[in-house]
Amino acid sequence: MLNADRLPPERTGPEPLRERIAAELLAARARTAALTDCVDERELTAQHSPLMSPLVWDLAHIGNQEELWLLRNVGGRDPMHPEIDPLYDAFEHPRAARPTLPLLPPAEARAYAHEVRGRVLDLLAASPLEGVPLLDEGFAFGMIAQHEQQHDETMLITHQLRPGPAALSAPPPPAADLGRLPAEVLVPGGPFTMGTDTEPWSLDNERPAHEVSLPAFRLDTAPVSNAAYQEFIADGGYDNPHWWTPEGWEHRRRASLQAPLFWQREGGRWLRRRFGVTEPVPGDEPVLHVCWYEADAYARWAGRRLPTEAEWEKAARHDPATGRSRRYPWGDAEPTADRANLGQRHLQPAPAGSYPAGESPYGARQLIGDVWEWTASDFLPYPGFRAWPYKEYSDVFFGPEYKVLRGGSFAVAPVACRGTFRNWDYPIRRQIFSGFRTAVSVDET
Repeated sequence: MLNADRLPPERTGPEPLRERIAAELLAARARTAALTDCVDERELTAQHSPLMSPLVWDLAHIGNQEELWLLRNVGGRDPMHPEIDPLYDAFEHPRAARPTLPLLPPAEARAYAHEVRGRVLDLLAASPLEGVPLLDEGFAFGMIAQHEQQHDETMLITHQLRPGPAALSAPPPPAADLGRLPAEVLVPGGPFTMGTDTEPWSLDNERPAHEVSLPAFRLDTAPVSNAAYQEFIADGGYDNPHWWTPEGWEHRRRASLQAPLFWQREGGRWLRRRFGVTEPVPGDEPVLHVCWYEADAYARWAGRRLPTEAEWEKAARHDPATGRSRRYPWGDAEPTADRANLGQRHLQPAPAGSYPAGESPYGARQLIGDVWEWTASDFLPYPGFRAWPYKEYSDVFFGPEYKVLRGGSFAVAPVACRGTFRNWDYPIRRQIFSGFRTAVSVDET
């Protein structure tokens, strides 16, 4: 599988930065190719779920956004194929309608993306990487690398939803020596710095840095496991409205939820379907493919709650010894294979409690990688937020309709995952690689 380790985005001269940008762009394209070359043309053009686009749409959309932002906006070039722009505008056509569009066939989509990339690498070689906001520290190039990796995660979701035999494979995560981990960690009350003003490729919703003061709370050391979630199911958690919000209970009834997506009960045991393979549900892995309503119901059943977004970030970034906020739970160094499960290196989460080298100062593990973690918070702007470089990335999504997820998953590339990175989705979404951990308030009086 792909190497998830990357050079750190240090403030160095233009040549190391150029090398890092090229490496990120090439790594993203290698992953895109791996996700699209493993299936035939029929599979590329099919819509495997109304929740997702055909894989061939994502392939050409990646090229189109790269052309729009880098060749046109940065390079001042004329459009290569202006007639296709509306086809690959994500706001123009909902996913369910995209198969009806006159999309580029697979060979043409690949050729278009390849031609764009060649021109972009030429542009990169000649760009000063400073002087204008889009070019400062290579931001526009970093934004496009993140965009492609985000669509690679989307395409991996499509692979999970795709019927038929497996098209992808990867080794399992390494065995974990978990020892005797405490069930929870204490995060004392007090202020910390949330968000960032210094991460060069951070996106607008991660900014600006601002001080937040929180009461003390306890947080699960690791994400909730499949075994723990099975206890909730066995105790009738899906059948008792007491544990659900009114909206959550209505959705549970309407959608007939009885277990996480892709689970089925057979012969007294739980099985799951994972990338075309049916297998027993491993009890030690973090639970995956649950919606916000399910996560919230479990937390209530357990006598706890979901952490707020600010609580999650403090537990992941704040260093009580120095008072500063780190880039990652372990420090400022980039993710490595012993710190976090990222980059599609594996096609499943590692056992809950893995990666001691990635532990936060408070002792929490797997805050980066493995599963996206639902939080209690709505997706809202930070104080002083400024939409940049376009409103449609974040601004149009702010509001109570969306819940925030944090931390990334095994499907997320390191370039698109950091302690400040914010993801969001509807509380009914389950096809995403989502899990959760729980928290409880602490009375310090």
